[in-house]
Amino acid sequence: MDLLSGFEDNERNNLVSKLKWSLSNLKQFPRAWFEKFTKILKGHGFTQGQIDHTLFFRHSLNGKITILIVYVDDIILTRNDLEEMESLKGDMAREFEIKDLRPLRYFLGMEVARSKRSIVVSQRKYTLDLLKEIDMLDCKLVDTPMDHAH
Repeated sequence: MDLLSGFEDNERNNLVSKLKWSLSNLKQFPRAWFEKFTKILKGHGFTQGQIDHTLFFRHSLNGKITILIVYVDDIILTRNDLEEMESLKGDMAREFEIKDLRPLRYFLGMEVARSKRSIVVSQRKYTLDLLKEIDMLDCKLVDTPMDHAH
């Protein structure tokens, strides 16, 4: 960053300017962030998906796998290799400001509930929020043709 004209001080070369505008306001910021993110993951041995470029995976030598998917600035990280996942989270924390929300509960309008036997994904909250937004929380339920298709 260059100082604006008139703000130079030739007598004191130790002046500092404070940037009050976030870099994330720049149109190029998301692409630059994703390029840096991708470089770090590839450096950690991850392969980027060919069909979905936001999907990354890594097979360890012991046959375990770590999978990561990113959407804007939300990341889902799953694995059957806890040590690899903890190592990756540490590397990411050194490069980015991260917040570990622990087990996945909500992502892109989907609620995720776990039991010992299963994982259930629903869009109940998303649907209720949508109905509330359009002032239709009190609407009446109606059968659909699929309800009678059995």
